[in-house]
Amino acid sequence: MASPLGEWHCEKRPFAKSESFANNNENVPETGFLSIIVLGASGDLAKKKTFPALFNLYCQGFLQLNDVHIFGYARTKISDDDLRDRIRGYLPHGNDGTKDVENFLLLIKYVSGSYDAPEGFQALDKAISEHEFSKQSTEGSSRRLFYLALPPSVYPPVCRMIKSYCMNKSDLGGWTRVVVEKPFGKDLESAEELSSQIGELFEEPQIYRIDHYLGKELVQNLLVLRFANRLFLPLWNRDNIANVQIVFREDFGTEGRGGYFDQYGIIRDIIQNHLLQVLCLVAMEKPVSLKPEHIRDEKVKVLQSVLPIKDEEVVLGQYEGYKDDPTVPDDSNTPTFATAILHIHNERWEGVPFILKAGKALNSRKAEIRVQFKDVPGDIFRCQKQGRNEFVIRLQPSEAIYMKLTVKQPGLEMSTAQSELDLSYTQRYQGVVIPEAYERLILDTIKGDQQHFVRRDELKAAWEIFTPLLHRIDKGEFKSLPYKPGSRGPAEADQLLEKVGYVQTHGYIWIPPTL
Repeated sequence: MASPLGEWHCEKRPFAKSESFANNNENVPETGFLSIIVLGASGDLAKKKTFPALFNLYCQGFLQLNDVHIFGYARTKISDDDLRDRIRGYLPHGNDGTKDVENFLLLIKYVSGSYDAPEGFQALDKAISEHEFSKQSTEGSSRRLFYLALPPSVYPPVCRMIKSYCMNKSDLGGWTRVVVEKPFGKDLESAEELSSQIGELFEEPQIYRIDHYLGKELVQNLLVLRFANRLFLPLWNRDNIANVQIVFREDFGTEGRGGYFDQYGIIRDIIQNHLLQVLCLVAMEKPVSLKPEHIRDEKVKVLQSVLPIKDEEVVLGQYEGYKDDPTVPDDSNTPTFATAILHIHNERWEGVPFILKAGKALNSRKAEIRVQFKDVPGDIFRCQKQGRNEFVIRLQPSEAIYMKLTVKQPGLEMSTAQSELDLSYTQRYQGVVIPEAYERLILDTIKGDQQHFVRRDELKAAWEIFTPLLHRIDKGEFKSLPYKPGSRGPAEADQLLEKVGYVQTHGYIWIPPTL
């Protein structure tokens, strides 16, 4: 059943090897019974993201009624039906009482227990084993996927309980995998401590550090765009590219989450993970193959080539009214906006500034990659003031890829104007539903494909870049500048971009095409 881009549909379709070009026939799902255990099942993340993603996978035929069961685990003492009722309203058409919704909800069983005591996990293992036995699954051949929709502070005790009480009993083709959510620590030291604690219990192939940006359609398109198109191969370097911007903007503030956000700030929340992951895909060299380890090797090389961040190439901001939230300290210096310039010290990118910018309560909502090319030498049309060529990948909303070009203005005069070559997904891919990032990543976990997950050495290299700056902010040595909600952020940020060579286009605004 086809539907417009972004609308819900429930079309059963079996898994096909060709679904993922990265599989190379190596990650086809095994046949053992699959148990998906959502820890923190009564929390917001599970209700809003994890269970809806599982429902969509069920609707598309990736989770079959007879092959899978879903377990919710949390401290809250509720019944199976209570959890189902909590989830129902977050599922597409969940309140309509459709057959698909009801059948999916019947797959869910709830177990209550503590996160650091054996009794709850023993009960959880018993419930899982009973379902495996009822499906005549050979002991040790079943698959157990634990999704930790929990704060990182409880990862170590939960992982110890899983290791002690909920693992497969033998190795007959089955597996146990653990998905952990960001934030992975608050700095290099805490991230390494967390990695060590989890690493003592599970091997790296069992650990899936999820960054949902790596599951976004346009982010996953980056490798294809770069390495499957001859057009970009000779252009993608310091000889042709003036600068690269990776931008995340929200037009709302912390929306009642001020107390939580104040512990982290915009760099930890967005830049150190999401935007840095995108930078890796933009800047990495071609991997020798599409195997996950080959791709992640190249990403690590990029991170290890980033030079220390200079103070004069950072602008922090905090929107006026942020501290009106009663959960935010009156003397908070936590940035809600940041622009940081990164430099990659290698042959391809020497001298090209990578501008990472993120902020809340700004004048627009978007996430995009903007690759700006250098000026045309010997400009005979004298059109440089109109703007440079730019290759833009719009991640959200209104997913699109477009190239800004200078063209002749129609008419009798030889005058120029900026226009674009535009691939807008809503127009080009009518009837195609773009999957949510969490759907892709959970399916990748089931398939055992770690390409879109963060490896331990990758995480360490990312924290090494930002930890010195974050410590200075935490100590109050680097101040956040005030800016008005609904603005572009501090004026100093635009001045910094101009200083490092970004040329803003005036008089041109990209408008998503209409059908």
